[in-house]
Amino acid sequence: MTETTATRIAADPGYLRIATEEAFATADMLERYRALVAGGKFDDPGFHSLWGFYLSSPSERARLIIDRLQNLGEVRLQDMAASGIHHQVLSLTSPGVQVFDAATARAVASAANDELAEAVRRHPDRYTGLVAVPPQDPAWAAKEMERGVHQLGLKGVIINSHTHGEYLDAPKFWDIFAAAEALDLPIYLHPNTPSRGLIGPLLEAGLDGAIYGFGVETGMHLLRIIVAGVFDRFPKLQIIVGHAGEALPFWLYRLDYMHAASVKSQRYANMKPLERTISEYMRENVYVTSSGMPSAPAITLCQAVLGVDRVMYAMDYPYQFVPEEVAMSDAFPMSAQDKKAFFQTNAERVFKIQPAS
Repeated sequence: MTETTATRIAADPGYLRIATEEAFATADMLERYRALVAGGKFDDPGFHSLWGFYLSSPSERARLIIDRLQNLGEVRLQDMAASGIHHQVLSLTSPGVQVFDAATARAVASAANDELAEAVRRHPDRYTGLVAVPPQDPAWAAKEMERGVHQLGLKGVIINSHTHGEYLDAPKFWDIFAAAEALDLPIYLHPNTPSRGLIGPLLEAGLDGAIYGFGVETGMHLLRIIVAGVFDRFPKLQIIVGHAGEALPFWLYRLDYMHAASVKSQRYANMKPLERTISEYMRENVYVTSSGMPSAPAITLCQAVLGVDRVMYAMDYPYQFVPEEVAMSDAFPMSAQDKKAFFQTNAERVFKIQPAS
């Protein structure tokens, strides 16, 4: 970071900067990823595109990300200080445990949650953690969420989109939603590389990752959850998505119109009437963050269509660690009250973070 950048980032802007989509990884999980990449038996083109690169590339970007993901101590804290971030909400990086068989996923999730909870205990004023769970075993995932809250002090759930090509709108996964609602835990629905049925044209053009494919995958996943009636069954459930809502806030009028038209015409057997419109679920059951999108027009539109209380700040560390972007977000055209909600108080409410004294 240059001296010019440092002077642009206000030390005391009048709010705390809480970054809500910040990744970590355990050394054990990355070693298991290496084995999957090298073994030749795990047939997931998205996983190989993503982790085949990061685990083998000598590029400065790949090395920095692998190093930063595994650091929950001084290096991360120094990066936070350099960019003016007061607090990170930490979650296990994508695809987390969702690429493993159920038994391996349970073991890796439990160990990762223990490691994260220990980091939070060491730095309670700097970190909040989300529980990693294996959708491969919904009943066990629900129990791990209980352990995460009651024993580990974690404050939400991370799910990295699809699991072996399956999506959470399938009722077999709904034990996870029931537990999240009962425990008052928000679910952060984070991107994964597109599933096998979706990835082909994206991968051949180099668009399967964060540039576009992640948003396509996760936006579709959230829409599947909505139109499946999940929020009618679990009306208090709260789901968070990043990257300015994976573009869904920009589509609300058309989503409402075409969903209503499709239901009325009975075009699709699986598309049933809902109690509310898609835009109403987005305003009442969904939060969005600014991760990777320090764009004033995008974020202020999200606030306009979803509500100021539904939009939170995120950096997307370490994948998009650009300190200059903090100053860009500080400069968003918002009132002082709305900016404090965006950077601080919404996150404190959603993740039950105690305000700094």
